[in-house]
Amino acid sequence: MAILVVLGLFIILLVLGIPICYAVGIPSMVYFLAFRPELLTIVPLRVFAGVDAISLIALPLFITMGLMMNAGGLTQRIIDVAMIFFGRIAGGLGLVNVAASMVFGGISGSSVADTASIGAVLIPEMTKKGYRKRIATGITVASSTVGMIIPPSVPMVIYAVASSTSVGRLFLAGATPGIMIGVFMLIITYVLGRWRKWPREERRWSRRESVKKILLAIPAVGMPVFIVGVIVLGIATPTEAAGLGVLYALVFGMFVYRELKPRMIPKILKEAVYTSASIMMIVTFSSLFGWILINEHVPGMMADVLFSLHLPNAGALLLFAALLFFVGDFIDVAPAILLLTPIFLPAMMQMGISPIQFGAVLIVGLAIGLATPPVGQCLNVANKVSGMDIIQTCIGSLPWLMANAVTLILLCVFPQLSLWLGDLFY
Repeated sequence: MAILVVLGLFIILLVLGIPICYAVGIPSMVYFLAFRPELLTIVPLRVFAGVDAISLIALPLFITMGLMMNAGGLTQRIIDVAMIFFGRIAGGLGLVNVAASMVFGGISGSSVADTASIGAVLIPEMTKKGYRKRIATGITVASSTVGMIIPPSVPMVIYAVASSTSVGRLFLAGATPGIMIGVFMLIITYVLGRWRKWPREERRWSRRESVKKILLAIPAVGMPVFIVGVIVLGIATPTEAAGLGVLYALVFGMFVYRELKPRMIPKILKEAVYTSASIMMIVTFSSLFGWILINEHVPGMMADVLFSLHLPNAGALLLFAALLFFVGDFIDVAPAILLLTPIFLPAMMQMGISPIQFGAVLIVGLAIGLATPPVGQCLNVANKVSGMDIIQTCIGSLPWLMANAVTLILLCVFPQLSLWLGDLFY
């Protein structure tokens, strides 16, 4: 009875559009006040325990790093390099859009930052060159979903805390599916560009100019390799690596690219604090909500349901992936990770599914929700840039979202896609 009331109230608050931290926190307090008042002393302990994890220190640092690299002129340099390699192919700007998102997303760790940065430059440029606005916005939205998959990834850090899993292994688990999605999107763009005769760039870059632009972009492109490398090689913990990343972004933004000015730093830090604080609020109340679910034996019931279906591991993950498509439409990434992990991960682990594979499926599945209405943050950010209707943008992104769907299915069926890199280095 208690858990039905809690879940029912949570769903009602969610439908009413109440901010997710309150939609989780209010039912949690109702549970303790109405059903288990003798356990009220647990509330402050669980609230504190939710954020008492050293890995969470990496979260604001990774956010700060991404903001600094974005303000430091990174976006245009990545686009320039992508233009050198892809610009003169039919549909070249579409290919540039996907390639730039792959690189920038791996640096910022945020799909929303990817949409805002790449979209602000390329959506107007693509529209001016003759692309339909729906296509230009759709490519931007879909390709930006790789930002939360290719390491370093902010959602991976949140999942690592929720599941007590290695951040380094999770970063490596996201590398292969993230690159697969990007390559599939490049193929889709190339085929559609040839078929629909999308415009190509006529500008020719001189060899000297090309080399100069490539050399300038190397520090930016090398940042994900640096961050993941120091973690995997045991040189630094994820938190230390995030701190090194901030220093890296500060040095290159101020002294190499010279676009990050001292006056910009307070604004960047303020934005990083606001973003981190909102996530920490969700983490805090989700920890309490998760404890209630465990105390009411919800994970055990979920395990019993899955076992009763007699599904193979791949079948259970595919069923979970279908649920993610629905959940991702209505709940943002961070709360979805924190709510779904304590319910489904124990059941999946009882079936013999690795928490690393589960995490990869969870992140890739939720990435699709960023590009689907009504909540999809990437969708809403892109629409602010382009002025498009949200449904039209979603329709425009569908061909490229097929790359996410195919990769998600392959991840469910073939565990080694998410495990082989971690097994190799660890």
